[in-house]
Amino acid sequence: MPSIALHARQHLALTPRLQQAVRLLQLSSLEFQQELREALDTNPFLEYVPPASETGEAAEAADGAAGIGSAAAPAAEVPAMATEGAGESGLDAGLAQEASPYAETSYAEASYSDEGSGYTAEMPASGALRTSSYRGGEDGDSEASDWVRVPLTLREQLHEALRLSPLDDLDRIATQIVIEALDDDGYLRQDLAELADVDGAGDTLDEDRLRVALRVVQTLDRPGIGARSLSECLVLQLEAMPHDTPHRELALQIVSKHLERLARREHGELQRQLGCDAASLQAASALVRRLDPKPGNHYGRADGGYVIPDVIVRQVRGKWVVSVNPAIEPRARIHKLYAEMFARSDQTSRSPLAQQLQEARWLIRNAHKRCETILRVGECIVARQKAFFQYGEIALRPMLLRDVADELGLHESTVSRATGNKYMATPRGIFEFKRFFPRELETRTGGTCSAAAVRALIKEMIDAEDPRDPLSDVILTQELEKQGVQVARRTVTKYRQMMKLPAAEMRRQI
Repeated sequence: MPSIALHARQHLALTPRLQQAVRLLQLSSLEFQQELREALDTNPFLEYVPPASETGEAAEAADGAAGIGSAAAPAAEVPAMATEGAGESGLDAGLAQEASPYAETSYAEASYSDEGSGYTAEMPASGALRTSSYRGGEDGDSEASDWVRVPLTLREQLHEALRLSPLDDLDRIATQIVIEALDDDGYLRQDLAELADVDGAGDTLDEDRLRVALRVVQTLDRPGIGARSLSECLVLQLEAMPHDTPHRELALQIVSKHLERLARREHGELQRQLGCDAASLQAASALVRRLDPKPGNHYGRADGGYVIPDVIVRQVRGKWVVSVNPAIEPRARIHKLYAEMFARSDQTSRSPLAQQLQEARWLIRNAHKRCETILRVGECIVARQKAFFQYGEIALRPMLLRDVADELGLHESTVSRATGNKYMATPRGIFEFKRFFPRELETRTGGTCSAAAVRALIKEMIDAEDPRDPLSDVILTQELEKQGVQVARRTVTKYRQMMKLPAAEMRRQI
C-alpha cells in the first residue's frame, strides 16, 4: 500500500554569500581586480574608492579652484562598511561559524608603509585608467611612464625592416605571412605548404614563392631568424660571419651534420668523421657554443606575463613583516547617497534594487575577508619558513597545508584556495605561495628535510664541480648520502631535470 511518511535529515549547503566568498578567495590578484571592476560597472550601489594620494590631490585642486574647504572631505572618507548597519543581522545568521576565524586579524587596522610601493603600481578601476601619452602642460608636468621605451616585438621589428625592402606586392604579402607564422623564439614551425593554404593567400602564393619569402625574412634582421630547425638556425649564424673566421668551415660541418654527436660529447667519433685533430675540434666547438639557439629572445614579448604579488615581505628592525600589497586592496564601498535614497523609498526586500544592495554588501565583506585570509596565511608561512628568508632555498623546511590550517583554525581546502595563484614579494624575489610547501624527505639520522633543500644541494654540487670531470647522478646520490640525505638515483635524476640541468656527459668540457 502506498503511504506518506516524513523523514528528518540534516545536510550542509553553501549559501550564495559563502559561494561568493569561496570563489573570490581562489581568484588570482588580476582576476580579483577584474571581478571588482565588473561589479563597479554593473552595480549602482558600489563606488570606486581612489587611493589616498589621488584623494589628496583632488581635494587640493578643489580648494584652489572654488575655495571650498574641507566640507566635502567627510563624504569622500566614508569607510567601506560605514553604510552597512541594521537590517543585515538575518544575512549573517548562517555565517557566524565561517566568519569566526577572521575575528583574530583586523584588515582595517593593517598599516602599509610607502616602502611597498616599489613592487607594483596602483591598479585603478575601470574608467580611471590613465594613458601613457604625453600630457605636458604649462608647468611641464609629466609622468615617468611617458618616457618609458617599449621594445618592439619580433614581428614588429621584421615588419619595419620589410618596409625598406624593394619587393612587389605579391612577394611582400608572402613575406608578411611568413613573419606572422614565426614563434617567439624566431623559428618557423609550420610547413610552407600549410602557409600556402591560409585564408587570403590566394592561388598565386605557392611553396616556391613562400620559400623565397622565407629567405628574405632570414636576411631582414638578426641572423638565425626564420630558421626551421636548430641546425638551420646555427648554420645561418655561421654563414653570416666573415669567411676568414677561424674554424668557421669546420663549425659549419658540425652544426649541419653532426650536431647530435656534439651534444652527446662524442669527440672521438667527431674527430674520425671530420678528419681533424682535437685542438681544431675544441676551437670549432667553442665557436658553436657562442651561437644563439633562440635569436627571437632578443626582442620584446607581446605578452608580458606580469605577476602582481598579493603580500609584501620585508625586514624591519630584524623582524620579518608581512603586509597586503596596496595594489590589490578592494577599492570599493557602498554609495552612501544611493543607499540612503533606497532606504527612504518604498521598495520591498525582494525588489531588484534590494538584491543589488545586498550583493554589494556581500561583495565588500567577502573582498575584505579574502585579503584577511591571504594575509594570515602569508604571515603563517613567513613565521614557519623564516630560515628561507635568511639563508635561501637550502633552508626551506617541509610543510603541509594541514599544518597552516591547524594553526590558523581554517579548513585545509580554505588554505589551498588561499595559496593557489597567490604570490609573495620578498627581498629574494617573487615566489608563489605553493613554493613554500615542499614535500618531506627522511634523512639518515631520522630527521626530515624538504625536497627543495635537496634540489638546492644538488645545484650547489653541480656548480662547484670540475667542468672536465662533472658529477654523475650516481656520484651525486653518494654525496647526498654522505650528508645524511637518503634519496634514490632516479630521484636525483628527476630533480636535476626539474632544474633543467643537463646530464654529466653533456656538462663535460674538453
